[in-house]
Amino acid sequence: MATFAKSTFNASVYASSRPTYPIQLFEHIFAFHGRGTNHGAAAKPQWNRAVDVGCGTGQATTRLTPFKEVIGVDPSLGMLEKARKHVLESTGAGQTTNYRFVQGSAEDMKKAVPEDESVDLVVAGRRVLILCFWVDHGEGGLLDVASSAQAAHWFDWSKVWPETSRVLRPGGTAAFWIYAEFRLPQFPSLGPKITAYAQGTDPLTSLGPHFERPGRTILERHLVDVPEPAQISKDICLEPLERVYFCGEDVPAFVQSAKAQIHPVIMRKEMCWRDLLAYFRTWSSLHTYHEKFPEDQKRDEDQRFLEADLRQLEEQTEPTASDAEKSEIRGGDISIRFWKDLREDALKASPGADVSANGKILVEWPLALLMTKKVHA
Repeated sequence: MATFAKSTFNASVYASSRPTYPIQLFEHIFAFHGRGTNHGAAAKPQWNRAVDVGCGTGQATTRLTPFKEVIGVDPSLGMLEKARKHVLESTGAGQTTNYRFVQGSAEDMKKAVPEDESVDLVVAGRRVLILCFWVDHGEGGLLDVASSAQAAHWFDWSKVWPETSRVLRPGGTAAFWIYAEFRLPQFPSLGPKITAYAQGTDPLTSLGPHFERPGRTILERHLVDVPEPAQISKDICLEPLERVYFCGEDVPAFVQSAKAQIHPVIMRKEMCWRDLLAYFRTWSSLHTYHEKFPEDQKRDEDQRFLEADLRQLEEQTEPTASDAEKSEIRGGDISIRFWKDLREDALKASPGADVSANGKILVEWPLALLMTKKVHA
């Protein structure tokens, strides 16, 4: 997770290029929280305080509106500032006392939540589940719910589970999720090429070796390797995990379907092929690759589709294509080559498909969700 904590990380580029969490995810979590536990009236769920751990740019933070107070926690000050701005823009108001942001981590929430059993929900998602690195040019048991998105694959669970148990009040919920490797459902035959690029083992032709491990591996495996709280300590007062996978019929072999809930894909986004390239460039592994192989950025320009792409940009009237827009689709580095490989193979698989830079493409991401509740000691 060092990529996001570094001062050179550009949170604005990251936020604009990532998929957003669907409302169905939060509806599922809130329904789970509202069911309560089987441990008596004292464990009735409350809706007072929620904590978003690894809040990143604040995507998940703004979804926690059923709670009276929301605390965003992240190790990166740059991310916290971005999250604070996102919350203000999303709420359409000035400073609000409903949200506050504190530097910290899932392993140590004492600065954000010094009181035990004071939180109703703790959430953590994938604000890093595919990381990026860009040069910045200016830029105990008191919780009701704890959420963590896309940060979850980086956690030290031997510390996270005890800390989550500390801050959650009885009846409180913890929900941790990530989204895994992207898919192009219109072109399923491209799956092996995507896997080879993102998860391959050749450091010259794949970004797989350049992701931070073991976090990336845990993400790729849909959090199946996250231990049960009881495996860490019998003193942790959390129920067995409820494992949910929004992956549709394409269930990975390593997911034990008999012990999990399988649901249709809910995380998808229609974008143009040019946006997909921008998404590829947010991967932290690409930055690491170019640190190790700087000459890759000086390769001869990949001519495939280039003339048509530039002509398409020139024909745009609102707005007129800028030099910056043109430069975004030029070059010959590994991300450009992969992008054009996909377009080339998509055209082969479906002759007549619009694979132009501004052509539309549907992208989806399998989503894995872990949930548990705090019970009485």
